[in-house]
Amino acid sequence: MVTLAVVGAGSRGTAYARHATESGRARVVAVADPLDSRRDRFPGAEQYADWRELAALPRRADAVIISTQDRDHVEPAVRFAELGYDILLEKPMAVSEDDCRAIVAASERSGAVFAVCHVLRYTPYTRALKALLDSGRIGEIVSIQHLEPVGWWHQAHSFVRGNWRRTDESTFMLLAKSCHDLDWLVHLTGKRVTRVSSFGGLAHFRPENRPEGAADRCLDCAVEDTCPYSAKRIYLPLAGQDTWPVSVLTDDVSEQGLLEALRTGPYGRCVYACDNDVVDHQVVNLEFEGGTTASFTMTAFTPSLHRQTRIFGTRGSIDGDGDRLTVTDFVTGRAEVVDTRADGDATARGGHGGGDEGLVEAFLDAVASRDHSSVLSSPAESLHSHLIAWAAERSRLEGETVPL
Repeated sequence: MVTLAVVGAGSRGTAYARHATESGRARVVAVADPLDSRRDRFPGAEQYADWRELAALPRRADAVIISTQDRDHVEPAVRFAELGYDILLEKPMAVSEDDCRAIVAASERSGAVFAVCHVLRYTPYTRALKALLDSGRIGEIVSIQHLEPVGWWHQAHSFVRGNWRRTDESTFMLLAKSCHDLDWLVHLTGKRVTRVSSFGGLAHFRPENRPEGAADRCLDCAVEDTCPYSAKRIYLPLAGQDTWPVSVLTDDVSEQGLLEALRTGPYGRCVYACDNDVVDHQVVNLEFEGGTTASFTMTAFTPSLHRQTRIFGTRGSIDGDGDRLTVTDFVTGRAEVVDTRADGDATARGGHGGGDEGLVEAFLDAVASRDHSSVLSSPAESLHSHLIAWAAERSRLEGETVPL
């Protein structure tokens, strides 16, 4: 039985811990979070209001799940690595290059199991796609088109009203949301990125796009019923369900609890009257070793769907929608459909299409066996995917192609 400590018991930390405990292979023995209500999610575990209290004690667990806010990752990650804990670290690793490098160095010195939560690598869909590519089914990969459809309401929830809305309080959009995707493209190709260019910006969620008659809060708004981003429409149908995204708004997920949160908290604000500055659309062009290219689009203005990908090879192509892979063979001209559907949708609420569970299972395998191979990204590989994000953001801001 693997013993776990949880540092940061918000929605992501709790989700990973619950996957671990529900597998029957792990138990949570310690939890550190400033909120009593979050610590109480783990009855019987030692409770600490500050992770430093836990880190000051002799080692309490085999492994630690670190899922604090992004800007607060580096200190606990480095310290728990020094203490010899195996570490499951929520992405992004940190919000500066220096902090990411410090985390990687600490993990490599410790020799412990270290996994960044690049959950897309662990879905049944990705495993099937990677096996097809590695078998040579479509020959050499020449180019890739990849879309991350963030979803109109998810953008409003997390990146306009929520914790990741401002670069200075969290980080830029590509690192916060799409380091998943950049890492995934590296994983599929098996190659490092050599050059990056990027374009994008904040197109819509701006004060000048506020409809006439709109109020500062959705509960007071005369035009709320015609707005796609209505907080009432997004959250109130989920009343009574202790699940993401309403669990982020308040611990009281009753209808009255949600109404109070919308009346007084950040998630009830008009999307055109927030203090957000992260982009709502971005395109990234990647060149890999050997000349393979990829184009990646992240956009808010979609339904919340699985990622959409087209991979073009020398002997065939693959079209993927997150559930099914359509493989076209250029020799026979025939197309085969591979169905990889898992329980759960593409969102955090749905477990990222099986990726959350797959990641946790792989991490527990590595901790229990001391064989790190089940963790599909090394510290250095995780660092590379983060460096791609910084290069893309520099390109977007400075208008230049950035080498890595």
